[in-house]
Amino acid sequence: MSDTGPAVDRYAVIGNPVAHSLSPAIHARFAAAHGQALTYERLLAPLDGFGAAVTAFREAGGRGLNVTVPFKREAAALADRLSERARQAGAANTLGFDGDGTWADNTDGLGLVADLRGRLGMTLAGARLVLLGAGGAARGVVGPLLAAGVERLVVVARRPAQAAELVAAFGDPRLTARGFEDLGSLRGDIAINATSAGLADASLPIPDDFWPSLRLAYDMVYGAEPTRFMRAAHAGGSARASDGLGMLVEQAAESFAMWRGVRPATADVFAALRASVGPRP
Repeated sequence: MSDTGPAVDRYAVIGNPVAHSLSPAIHARFAAAHGQALTYERLLAPLDGFGAAVTAFREAGGRGLNVTVPFKREAAALADRLSERARQAGAANTLGFDGDGTWADNTDGLGLVADLRGRLGMTLAGARLVLLGAGGAARGVVGPLLAAGVERLVVVARRPAQAAELVAAFGDPRLTARGFEDLGSLRGDIAINATSAGLADASLPIPDDFWPSLRLAYDMVYGAEPTRFMRAAHAGGSARASDGLGMLVEQAAESFAMWRGVRPATADVFAALRASVGPRP
């Protein structure tokens, strides 16, 4: 009889598209740092076959999944148990499988807050924030930002009704909804771009007088070059601008901790990814 060795726990990131994901490299570094025996792969799911792909992965012995676009809402819907963060957001980026079924959580907001506070040194307690976008990416970060003690969080969307729907779902008096046409009269300490514009390097209708009050303009996406949002912020007078690579690493660390019971350090992993993705000014 051949010795196949101990079983290795399987994890993956599931999405469509997913070939670009840096998650396998991140989790491989986390696992090596903590002596964890696991594999982590990319899983491309058909746009109309997310549930079936999750079931097949679990039945093949999979232990957990990170979920990326466009399946975060579906992930929350299929779970047997939702964390309060996932319930509030109506979306999940982390799934785990155990004897009681499938549990779901959302670590996006935790990752954003950790990156803002840690790597970027921002004080969130008492801060005035402007959140651009009201889709799944925005919904995932509202709860943790409120929990961080922000003074005000203004949700701005091209369709103000969508922003109003998000605000109503949380029911917090610090939340208000506005349209992009209102940006000229808004002043904030931190602006966070949670729209999909960065993925296509598209511009947003942001007036010049919005930028100078900002201590930080933060784009959730990342790439080899500064996004158009970051370039506009620099040109408009924002004190600083950052992409979302740190958020990616920090949210992955939160997922890893939920699966494995240990929260990995992130500084070296971020530095390695920054060097491979491209430097930031």
